[in-house]
Amino acid sequence: MTGVLEAIDISKNYGGVRALKDVTFTAHQGKVNVLVGENGAGKSTLMKILSGSEQPTSGEIRLDGEPVVLGSPRAAQALGIGIIHQELSLFPNLSIAENMFAGRELRRGGLFVDTAEQRRRAVEVLARLGQGHLSLDTAVGDFPIGQQQLVEIGRALLEDVRVLIMDEPTSALSNHEVDVLFGVMADLRAQDVTVIYISHKLDEFRRIGDWVTVFRDGSLVAHESMDKTDTGWIVRQMVGRDPDSLYVRNSSPVGDLLLEVRELTAPGFHDVSLSVRAGEVVGIYGLMGAGRTELMECLMGMRKAEAGSVAVRGKPETRGTVQARMAAGLALVPEDRQRDGLVQTMSVRDNILLATVARFTRAGLLSGGAEQRTADAKVRELAIKSPGLAAAVTSLSGGNQQKVVLARALLTEPVVLLLDEPTRGIDVGAKSQIAALMADLAAQGFGVLFISSELAEVMAMADRVLVMARGRITAEFTAQNVTEEALVTASASESVLEGQQ
Repeated sequence: MTGVLEAIDISKNYGGVRALKDVTFTAHQGKVNVLVGENGAGKSTLMKILSGSEQPTSGEIRLDGEPVVLGSPRAAQALGIGIIHQELSLFPNLSIAENMFAGRELRRGGLFVDTAEQRRRAVEVLARLGQGHLSLDTAVGDFPIGQQQLVEIGRALLEDVRVLIMDEPTSALSNHEVDVLFGVMADLRAQDVTVIYISHKLDEFRRIGDWVTVFRDGSLVAHESMDKTDTGWIVRQMVGRDPDSLYVRNSSPVGDLLLEVRELTAPGFHDVSLSVRAGEVVGIYGLMGAGRTELMECLMGMRKAEAGSVAVRGKPETRGTVQARMAAGLALVPEDRQRDGLVQTMSVRDNILLATVARFTRAGLLSGGAEQRTADAKVRELAIKSPGLAAAVTSLSGGNQQKVVLARALLTEPVVLLLDEPTRGIDVGAKSQIAALMADLAAQGFGVLFISSELAEVMAMADRVLVMARGRITAEFTAQNVTEEALVTASASESVLEGQQ
């Protein structure tokens, strides 16, 4: 099997931390080469090296068997190597058309931007991704994160690439959008384009992958043809245990009513009623556009309700502001941790303390010692892996960044945690840790209300599952009677299923 792009004995050090240890990797030509491993295992570091964003401490990169130096992303692009990053690199205030060609505008006569040709090509590539209906003149930041991700993918497809690196490209996509993307990947494979595909979604990468490579603790531990593996084998290589033990189900007794929502209506959803009790983990399943995120944001005071009521610990919450809802005992971990959950220019410590900084202020002065002790305690409690509290939060893996957002939410001393896609874009090991944290929080008496688009996850973690479709709750199941078929049926339903509400 021909290897178009190879990494030979690659090591990468960040200060005293060795992120990659003598890794030798082959991307097979014209195949989908899947890379898996826990967050921090080294996958993304290797991809940054192969795309020119980082330089190896030692080792060699070969293209078509010849040594190459990928000194920058532009150098890699010039050799036909493109990358779609896990975290979006779009400009939210620019339009789709402007984002698609930012920094690489098409020009007529080498002088004037060829706007007409740019728009034609943008429409063509978006139609290929099933998004031909999008307005090219709308700011990217106005679209849901799933459509933003498709714009990012479209931008990469505009390049004439020989090797396309895709880092978690489906993390915010609906099932239909994933199917469309996989169709595009099949076309690329037929054109002999080599795809390197990083994913944490076992069911997805087994559908599309030809080869699978497993990383653990900075080392390449397994490389095999996909048809010679099964899910259990892959998970054991990644985390050293069977997949059945990954999710921890809450076993806490249910206590007092903490959150009661009655006939709540706002743009994006209507007539939603639900409840969460102490010690209970409640999941909300549904497809993109079902209104789940809009519901969470309304509960948190980020969107104004048009009708209905919200009560926390039996007390009606008439003030629909974020500050009032925090004071009442609600805390939200948002879906898009990069845009809405983290201040990327701040340190780990400052991100953790952001919502509670007034607690450490005396006579207008901050108590640095108290801040440090509080942040350090949360890091230890949630097992956040980082170079240190002063490290940039962007230096952490996706799973540890998510824990930083969760740590900040917990410091506000909530009684109900609202978690919007808490495991999006993190590996199976980190998902297991988040599930265990949710079960532990329930055991401490918190109420947990979470959104998940993954069937296996919501079925394994929730005591009760609510299903939303077209802005309303169409079904409710207990952990004992929920099935995949029932969830899928309810998520596509236009009406409340008989006997479910």
